[in-house]
Amino acid sequence: MKVLVLGGYGVFGGRLARLLLEDGVDVVVAGRSAAKARAFCDEFGGAALALDKNDRDAVSAALRGTDVLVDAIGPFQGYDGYPLAVAAIAAGCHYLDLSDDAGFTAGISALDASAKAEGVAVLSGVSSVPALSSAAVEALKTDLSEITLMDTAILPGNRAPRGWSVMEAILSQVGRPLAQWRGGAWVDTPAWGGVVRRALPKGLRRSASPIGAPDLVLFPEAYQARSVLFRAGLELGVMHHGLRVFGWLHRKGLLPRLDKLTWPMLQAARMLSPFGSDQGGMSVVVAGRAAEGAAQTRGWRLHMDEGQGPFVPAVPALLMVRRFAQGRATPGAGPALGCFDLAEAEEVLFGISGSFDRDCPDMTPLFEKAIGREAWDTMPTSYRTGHDLWDRHVMRGTSKVTRGKGALARFIAALFRFPPERDDTPLTVTMERIGETEKWTRNFDGQRFFSVLSYAGPGRVRERFGPFEFEMDLPVNDGRMEMNVMRGWVMGLPMPAWALPKSETAEFDQNGVFRFDVKISAPVTGMIVHYQGQLRREDLIPPPA
Repeated sequence: MKVLVLGGYGVFGGRLARLLLEDGVDVVVAGRSAAKARAFCDEFGGAALALDKNDRDAVSAALRGTDVLVDAIGPFQGYDGYPLAVAAIAAGCHYLDLSDDAGFTAGISALDASAKAEGVAVLSGVSSVPALSSAAVEALKTDLSEITLMDTAILPGNRAPRGWSVMEAILSQVGRPLAQWRGGAWVDTPAWGGVVRRALPKGLRRSASPIGAPDLVLFPEAYQARSVLFRAGLELGVMHHGLRVFGWLHRKGLLPRLDKLTWPMLQAARMLSPFGSDQGGMSVVVAGRAAEGAAQTRGWRLHMDEGQGPFVPAVPALLMVRRFAQGRATPGAGPALGCFDLAEAEEVLFGISGSFDRDCPDMTPLFEKAIGREAWDTMPTSYRTGHDLWDRHVMRGTSKVTRGKGALARFIAALFRFPPERDDTPLTVTMERIGETEKWTRNFDGQRFFSVLSYAGPGRVRERFGPFEFEMDLPVNDGRMEMNVMRGWVMGLPMPAWALPKSETAEFDQNGVFRFDVKISAPVTGMIVHYQGQLRREDLIPPPA
């Protein structure tokens, strides 16, 4: 095979060229700098070529006699018509790129007909995402009848080399709206806005924040997943949380788009490069239900040592070139989803200091865990649908609200932001899983209040309203669950039994509809609020292509 790697002396293209040369492939290392291409080839081998990807005549000439063109140069944001892929098709040459941009990778399917007509394969995103992440998903989703959550994170070490294109791609997103498919709906969140902690093999734990990737656009439709999340992280807290601050400043209009600051940011990153480590990796989690209805969570985690992390994005392209050499090319154009087996990638990664493990973190929904699997299976479908929370979902309906009449009862209702009295109040309940807790935001026609629920042991949950926290027993009888207050705390101090509120709360099914009846009283005030009504979870529909 003769492979032309555009950007073949760069951070990722250079790693790919080295892997291909070790495989005995005839590699042309191309880029705008003839000196850098020659220096690379003097050290590692291959043929150097000065080539500007915007010079279409020069690109066409370079592709004569070439079997595979790999675009590893980027940036893939702001693309216009896929000129390199079109040139490859015209030359009868397979095309691969290392795109990390969702729009670019998804949109290349527009070339499918022309690629098939010429009998060549045109694949975008032949990199860590979505090629490697989808290979992990394919391995993890076996035997799942329903996929409720896909959660991927890429966590490089601080000493990994950084190129201009990668830095610019990250900065162009920070602080800007990011669409994520969550609970069967597109939800905007600020890129690099939140933070979670993710674990890798060998005891590594890193911060990770939301950022755009092809997975966010491609996985909801490809795998009919209910929620798809993607995060990335920087090892040094000063860099990771610094980006979060810059993103906040941008959202407030106090900073321009951060990609305008690529040069100073890149210099700052290089100044900090001696710190941290050369260890990084990625994690992929797939959660859902097996055919018998049991909750299942499966994870794959990769750890790269000795500064070998930048090889990871190059491995998928290596595997595809191998397949082309074996005559296993499938003509057509599209994103690189499930193009190779995870075991193939692990074999190559193991040879370059990669290690892996599989884990099965418990992500059983809170109420299923609390009442137990046996009771859960006896509950009506509307109840299980309402409490089947893996990431986020929204329920809508109506409620009748009655308020207590005394001054103290009205004061307590106002303190907790309970809704005003009304017979037919539109109600929206947004339920979001945050770690091991669930945050419920109730919106009674504009009047909002929220609480945070957590597991308190078999048959019990705790619910926190600001400084107040209550532990509740959850008896289940004949498809009906009650919630009875057993203990309470104020700012961590236990409440005496005589001061505990009384909760007459029930959730049940009526004619296939989830219904609730919540009545809260206190010993001195009597009834504080009583709201009852019905809710339906928003339909889970496949996302638009």
